[in-house]
Amino acid sequence: MAIDSLQETAIVRINRYEKAVHDADLATARRIAEALGVPLAFLYAETDTMAEAILTLGLLSKPEQRKAVADLKARLVQASAGRAGS
Repeated sequence: MAIDSLQETAIVRINRYEKAVHDADLATARRIAEALGVPLAFLYAETDTMAEAILTLGLLSKPEQRKAVADLKARLVQASAGRAGS
């Protein structure tokens, strides 16, 4: 099968998932994510902002991911304390 034919087939298949003609099972979604080089959660993000955050975290090392999440949690605690004090 020629490369062009494979690409066309892939485009059609992904389009069917995008238009909800077919549902991708988890194994298929995982293969799509791997092919795109993105974390699996990226495909399931409900907003563009959440997808961007997932993609950004996925680019970090595991220790950097833990630090980024800890920093976000600290910001939430500060924001909550600020609202409670108002």
